[in-house]
Order: sequence, then structure tokens, then C-alpha cells
Amino acid sequence: MSKKTVQKSKKRTTRANKKRTTGVKANTVVKSTPVTSEKVTEVKPVEVPKKVDTVESTPKTTVQPKETSEKVVAAESAPAVKTAPAKKATTKKATAAKSTTATSKKTATAKSKTTTEKVAAKTTSTKKTASTKKATTKKTTTAKSITATSKKTTTAKPKSVKSETSVEAKPKSVKSETSVEAKPTEVIQEVPVEKSQPIDLGPRRSVAFIGSECYPFVKTGGLGDVMSALPKSLAKLNMDVKVIIPRYKCIPQKFQEKMEYKGSFYMDLCADGKQYYVGIMEYQEDGVVYDFIDNDEFFSWGNPYTNLIDDIPKFCYFSKAALAALNYLNWTPDIVHCHDWQAALVPLYLRTSFKDTNVGRAGAVLTIHNLRFQGIYDRKTIQYWSDLPDYVFNKDCMTQNWLDANMLKGGITYCNKLTTVSNTYAGEIQTEEYGEGLEEHLRYHSSKILGIVNGIDTDIWNPATDKLLAAQYDSQSVIKNKKANKKALQESLGLEVDDHKIVIGLISRLTNQKGLDLVNDVIPSIMDEHTQVVVLGTGDTMYEDAFRYYENKYKGNFCAYIAYNENVAHNIYAGCDALLVPSRFEPCGLTQLISMRYGSIPIVRETGGLKDTVQPYNLFDNTGNGFTFDRYESGLLYDAINRAKTLYFENRKYWDEMVVRDMNKDVSWQQSAKQYKDMYVELTPKY
Repeated sequence: MSKKTVQKSKKRTTRANKKRTTGVKANTVVKSTPVTSEKVTEVKPVEVPKKVDTVESTPKTTVQPKETSEKVVAAESAPAVKTAPAKKATTKKATAAKSTTATSKKTATAKSKTTTEKVAAKTTSTKKTASTKKATTKKTTTAKSITATSKKTTTAKPKSVKSETSVEAKPKSVKSETSVEAKPTEVIQEVPVEKSQPIDLGPRRSVAFIGSECYPFVKTGGLGDVMSALPKSLAKLNMDVKVIIPRYKCIPQKFQEKMEYKGSFYMDLCADGKQYYVGIMEYQEDGVVYDFIDNDEFFSWGNPYTNLIDDIPKFCYFSKAALAALNYLNWTPDIVHCHDWQAALVPLYLRTSFKDTNVGRAGAVLTIHNLRFQGIYDRKTIQYWSDLPDYVFNKDCMTQNWLDANMLKGGITYCNKLTTVSNTYAGEIQTEEYGEGLEEHLRYHSSKILGIVNGIDTDIWNPATDKLLAAQYDSQSVIKNKKANKKALQESLGLEVDDHKIVIGLISRLTNQKGLDLVNDVIPSIMDEHTQVVVLGTGDTMYEDAFRYYENKYKGNFCAYIAYNENVAHNIYAGCDALLVPSRFEPCGLTQLISMRYGSIPIVRETGGLKDTVQPYNLFDNTGNGFTFDRYESGLLYDAINRAKTLYFENRKYWDEMVVRDMNKDVSWQQSAKQYKDMYVELTPKY
């Protein structure tokens, strides 16, 4: 091809470029100008000015392979121009004629070395010019548009052909491919949808608890613990719970200050129509609403219980005022759950004085925590203060021994469901030994008796978070850290610090009911150089003096802490190895539950809740969680203590396994609360 022909093609190319955007200057050194090989005839310059055509056509050949290398781009663009597969030098010339702008310094120098001698002079001079200007070495292929490339590049020769490279379309296609591939978010969004499923807590019911005490406001025994923990557990089971107790003056001031006044009114109480003031103070915590009945005339004493003469009018007033307060607050419960004799008149008031009110539609549940206390007093006195109709004072309801009235007996008669705090106790109270004079009446109403064992508040009684302990622990660290608590207990109570001795604890009211006469008999026999005993509690003077005598006799190995101290109680639960609960009768008992929670092995008599919660240890298959005895005899208690000491000293591995087993036992209110809720739903099948 002659030089004239080449010059003509150059002129036509420059004319075409001028017609298009004059500001666009491709910095790529287009080697179509100095081509002298006859194979360049296939790269006709007529097609070069058609920028739009080349930009649209080249992606079809370059998008499919995701090559980022400049050499591969040049290799792929050569067959697209239909150059003959002759020599490598001619192929690279044809690529230059196609104006492949993605070539860098190395590509340009490599091409200049491989050219033939005929075009060596012209191509070398052109590529030197390109190397002297840094703009040509930049990656023009990464530019997003032709205008961007024109800003970065400079022309090697003003007369050279200003053709647009078609490789610029390639990075666009590569970006589009990567954006299509990056779509993993659709899979991630499916995961939380499966987890966000609502938990079915069953039907909702409203329950009003009415009792004489509730922890942490006021507590004298297990009733206060139940009135505190059970409502909280029910609130977690989709129950609407309200607790009503008297506003005693002994309630700590920190709670008194947070109470909110809800209203007041006057209520007829006595048979002669005498009215009494009823104030309502409210306090909320843990999803439970606490309402306090305020009346200084009845609740101005420091203690909840004083004497029966004063307590009978007090709790007649409280039972009626609690129901009147529910009507005043316009809060109608599905169930009214009353506890012990102090609230036993509530079922009678529901079916008599309040039968035509909203609260009168509620079902009545009565729980017996201790059948020994029944609220028995002169019939005329109770009839005057309660203002109940005469027909309830008969031998089948309230009357007892013709002249007395029994408040608990009347509640048993009129309640819809009667519960006790353990299954075994529900059967025991129907026998002459444990019936306390009501066994026949209870057998008559046996169809509505249900036993549900108590639990404990595992948030309060938790050795892993108990700040009163010398060393906190759980079931994994109990064997190690219990030794530290044992040492701290021995130091604080004046006992000899010796980890090899077994420490036996006793936390109880010092009365006959708790089996202290048996304990008093066996202490001289169990005390030796390997045994220590710790007693905490108050009660009958006879037992207080007896334990003081043993403390003086066995100095360093016996401690009598004649008082009740919550901090000392926590330390005894955590520091002792075994705990005595040899009760004559025990409706449920919380001491053995707390001891297992803290890894102390219970030694109990098989009665009431003790039998339901403590399984006797079996040496042959290494099962059970405590040591038990059945008949109420001191010799059997002595035998149970010796069996515990034998396992402790001779087979510590089995002892430690039982400790871990006790700590893993579920002693919370969760299962018991579900049983109570099922009972509530059964009594109110209206939903």
C-alpha cells in the first residue's frame, strides 16, 4: 500500500473526528498511522470514526471473559478486527491500528521490540513519545466514559488519528457483572424471620391475691415468700396479677415513700352498721400491682400479728375491705386467691355481701399453708365483726364446738378450690394425726382439694449472684468455692477452722413442730471431733436455753445463734455441708429447697413437702438428693445423720456428685405456677 493511500486515510480520519466532539482526545498511541504491513489493509480506516459502533460492538467480544490483564485485552481485540493469524508482530500492529488503549508501558515496549525492521523507526519514535508522557501510561481502561479518558491523556502527535478506544466499555460490563453477583442479602434476611415467632403463653386470666403478708414488705414465715414469688411467676405466664395486703406500720419506709394514693372510702363492717375508713395505696414492681389497705385503727401496730383478741377484728375488716377496694378500683378479677385463716372470710363475703357486685362473679381459691392456725374464736364476736348472715354459722360451715366459730372452716366450705402447698400434705390433713380437728370436714370436701408444692425465688436464692457469700459459685464450681464459704462461716461464728470436719446446719423456728425435741436428744451422740453444728433461730425458751448449753459444752464445734439474721442464714446455707429439717409435720418447707439450691445436703423426715421434694439416697445406684427417715423417733434421726456422715467421710466422690445433683434440681416456681394457672383456667372456662 503506497504512502499516498495512507495519507488520504489520515485526512479522512481527521475530518471525521472534527465533526465529532473536538474536546475528546484519546491518549492512546494509535499505531494505525505508521502501519506499513500489507496485513493492515484489513483495518480499514473508514470504520474507525464510528465511535458508537465500536463501543457497542466491542463489549460483545470482551464482556464474556473477565480478563483484567492488558495483554489479554489486546489479544482478544485482535481477532475482533479480523487480522490474519500470521506473525506475532503483525498481530500487535493490527491491535494498535484498532486503537487498543488499555496497553501500558510494558505492552508498548514489548510491541516496539517485536515489530519488523520496516516499521521499527516509526513505531519506536511513537512509543518513546508515549513513554515520556505519564498520561499515556495511566490505566485509561478504568475510565467510565470517553470524556474522562480525554482529561487524563495527552496526544503523542497533533496530527495523529484521535480515535476512541473500544476497551472503555469493558470495565463497565465488568462492574455490572460484579454488582449482579453480590446479592447474598436475600439469604440473610430469611434467618431472623424464622426466630421471631411469638411464644404461646396460653389464655390470660386476672387473679387477686389476698393475704396478711408479702415479702419484701412484711414477712414472718413461708406465707410471705409464696405471696411474693408466686405472683411474679404467674405474671410471666400471661396473667394479670394484683396482690392486696394490709399497710402495716412496720413496712420499710423506702416502700412507703413509693406508694401512690389511689383513693379512699368508708365501709360498713359491724353488725350495728359501724363504718370504717378504707384507704388504698398502690405500688408496682416486676409486672405485679400491690395494693395496701390503709387503716391506722387496725394496722398501727408494729407486728402483723399480736394476739387473737385483736387479730380477729383486724382480719374481718381486712377481708371485707380487700373486696370493697376491688369494686372501688373497678378491677374485676377472674379468680380471688386468699391465703390462710387471715383471709379465709373472703369466699364467704363473695357469696353473701358481694354476690350482686362485679367482684362477686369471681371464683374463690383458698390455700392452706398451715392447718394448725385456723382463726377459732367466740362465735358472737366473729358474727358481730364480720356481719355475715346467720345461716353461715352452722355446724357445716363456721360453727365449731357449738360456741366457737372457725374462720378457716367457713372458707373451706365456700371456696371453689382448696389447695395445699404439697401433695403429701393434701392427704395428711384428711387424717386424724394431721387434721387438727378438721379431718372429717376436709374429707367431706376432698373433691376440691389439690396439692401443689411450693418453689423458691431463684433470683433471690442464687449462690452464683449472692453478694452475701464469701465466694459465689454454681454447679460447676461448687466443690471448690464451697470450701471458701465453709471457712468464712467457721471464722465468723467462732468455730474451729477445719475443712475436714462436717458442718451440719439448722435454720428454723425453735418449736415442737420443727422436730427440735428430736434434735435435742441426738446432739450429745453426734458431737465428736469430726462434727460441727450451727443453729439459727428463735422460739421456745426451752430450746433456746438447751442450745446455749450445748454451745458452752462443745466450744469451737457448736454455735447457737439465737436470733434470725438474713445474712447469717445465707452464709449457713452456703457454708454448711448438710442441713437438718426433722419436722413433726411440714406442709411444704422452703429450707430444704434453699439448701439444695446452695449445695447443702438435706437430712429430713418424710412428711408433707419434705417427702415430695427430697428423694432418699440409694448407695447401690448412687441416686437421690438427701437422707430421710420416716417415723418421728430420735433414733431414726440419729441413724440418718450417721448415714450422711459415713458417705461424707468414706465416699466423698458420691457426696460431691449428690451436691451437684441437688444444685441442678429445679426448685423454682416455674412448674408450680403452671399448675396454678391450669387450675385458674379450669375454674373459669368462659374464654
